[in-house]
Amino acid sequence: MMKLRRRAMVIPVILMLILLFCPLLSCADASDSLELYARSAVLMDGGSGRVLYDKEGDTPLPMASTTKIMTCILALEWMADDPDTICTVSGNASAQPQVKLGMVKGDTFYLSDLLYSLMLESHNDTAVCVAETVAGSVEAFAIKMNEKAAEIGCTQTYYITPNGLDAEDENGEHHTTAHDLALVMRYCLTESSEREEFLTVTRTASYTFSNLDGTRTYSCTNHNAFLNLMDGALSGKTGFTSKAGYCYVGALERDGKLLIVALLACGWPNNKGYKWVDTKMLMNFGLSEFELRDITDVADTNANVRTEDITVTNGQQDTVHTIVEEPAPTPVLMRADEEIEIRVEVLRTLEAPVQENTQVGLVHYLVAGEEYAVTSILTAGEVKERTWLFCLRKLAEAFVL
Repeated sequence: MMKLRRRAMVIPVILMLILLFCPLLSCADASDSLELYARSAVLMDGGSGRVLYDKEGDTPLPMASTTKIMTCILALEWMADDPDTICTVSGNASAQPQVKLGMVKGDTFYLSDLLYSLMLESHNDTAVCVAETVAGSVEAFAIKMNEKAAEIGCTQTYYITPNGLDAEDENGEHHTTAHDLALVMRYCLTESSEREEFLTVTRTASYTFSNLDGTRTYSCTNHNAFLNLMDGALSGKTGFTSKAGYCYVGALERDGKLLIVALLACGWPNNKGYKWVDTKMLMNFGLSEFELRDITDVADTNANVRTEDITVTNGQQDTVHTIVEEPAPTPVLMRADEEIEIRVEVLRTLEAPVQENTQVGLVHYLVAGEEYAVTSILTAGEVKERTWLFCLRKLAEAFVL
């Protein structure tokens, strides 16, 4: 009987503990439950560039053939004015290791054809031929790659080869980070003048072409399995070396959301499928946990951007009105529990003369401490300088009155 009473007392206590701690558990960050195979991973909002998930996203690692997305976009931009550019195969290109197209020294191809070999089959000889056509040498092309990476905003990327084979020189190893890799893909999809051409190449299921004299014909099949794994799959590039492991960068567009996943060191043989598991998990996380909000829609923030009149010294008026310039719509993927922060900075005083539409401050729009939009605070009118003639006229008016 005593044991039964003790059990009866314990059950309510357990129930109370469950009720107390369940709300805390439900409030935990959903990203904590993600268990990825990749050593380094990033999920990025392709529209704003916001990182939605990060696992060692700034750790420098080799990236294998995901390198080729940079090779491809540089070639597309370089050949934009000459789509019929012809490539001649060098001995250096033809000597590259597998995986390779099998091109022969002295052969000629249209550069536009070789981009399908580069991106669908990931041929290493093709990458070198493309690099030498665009820049004259692999070394000169690597300079262009690093310059473009810096322009895009990559801070921990160093290119040595156009194909992603493991390499090292006096400046370090061929490497990137998951964050930088996502930035490069974002550039290819949203910022490059050749983004549509990039999508055309990388989404093609199969492609057949010949060398210019028609003596050899080649067929390419797209090995980006992600294109058939999820609705809205947009683009991507696989990669593998013994040092880098399996790597992947891919993009998906659905419900107005553009999501980019970058994975480095995502398993080694025999774990080729790990990258698809991680990619789907991260994409589904982005689709379910984040919604687009226009962070410059002040009504949506439940806050008002207030600006006061600015004091003007030595002016014919003591103050000048200000207005906030209409901000451009800025959609950002956000969780439901996140808030938009608005910071206003504006000058306290001005010295006459003051021109209309003079910038006197800024309004910053932030999410989780990161700025994604900024707009100007402007003067709504002019204030002329107070001169002796103005003062005399004011004294005369006061005397008459």
